[in-house]
Amino acid sequence: MTVRLFHVSDLHFGAEDQSALDWFAGIVRDEVPDAILMTGDLTQSARAHEFEAAAAWLESLDRPVTIEVGNHDLPVYNPVQRMLLPYRRYRALQRMLEQPLDIAGVTIVPLRTTARLQLRLDWSKGFVSRRRLGKAVKSIEAASDDGLVFVTAHHPLIEAGTRTRASTRGGERALSALVRAGAHAVLTGHVHDPFDIDHRHEGREVRLIGAGTLSERVRETRPSFNEIRVEGRAFETIARVMDAPDERL
Repeated sequence: MTVRLFHVSDLHFGAEDQSALDWFAGIVRDEVPDAILMTGDLTQSARAHEFEAAAAWLESLDRPVTIEVGNHDLPVYNPVQRMLLPYRRYRALQRMLEQPLDIAGVTIVPLRTTARLQLRLDWSKGFVSRRRLGKAVKSIEAASDDGLVFVTAHHPLIEAGTRTRASTRGGERALSALVRAGAHAVLTGHVHDPFDIDHRHEGREVRLIGAGTLSERVRETRPSFNEIRVEGRAFETIARVMDAPDERL
């Protein structure tokens, strides 16, 4: 049995590419993936109308969805709300937010890498708290030994050689803990270009997989998403790029 997961990221509603969204929705409708893994930056400025539009679009796909929080999803123009109620506008998407999924031998474990406040100037970069990491590790350890475990996060935990950097504080520590717990892959967004890297840590292998964007904020790659095909304990990543041939990463 082949499990097909669509890994999509950085929709940036408010700066979305409508033609790219329509292209993706058409593929979902025609191919019916087992689940959609959305790794953050659902909105451009965390405005209420952006979340409403994003929620309506995701609901229209009619597939199991889990969503990670991205740095653009925290209020930009309301510092009080950012400090006190940073995720309030996600209420329309609550049932999808950071939802663990178990799909035919694949367990999806969420890991939040955003923070409302950091002790550095650029708050767009990643941060993994010990509490969030501990929660993810417990979920991995509770997963079946027979299947695969994919962790979903917004920021790459270590740099992947892309033009945009994640600069994730606590990322190396987090990756080490996730690998020791038994994670097989970490799926992320943020950098707007796809990648699939084999990374070895303490004799164990983990795949670091990044998705592109379906927004106007493209980098090196046109609007794209990843299709991850799972056969038993083997899996491959295919970058599906709008108006271009698919590419095995």
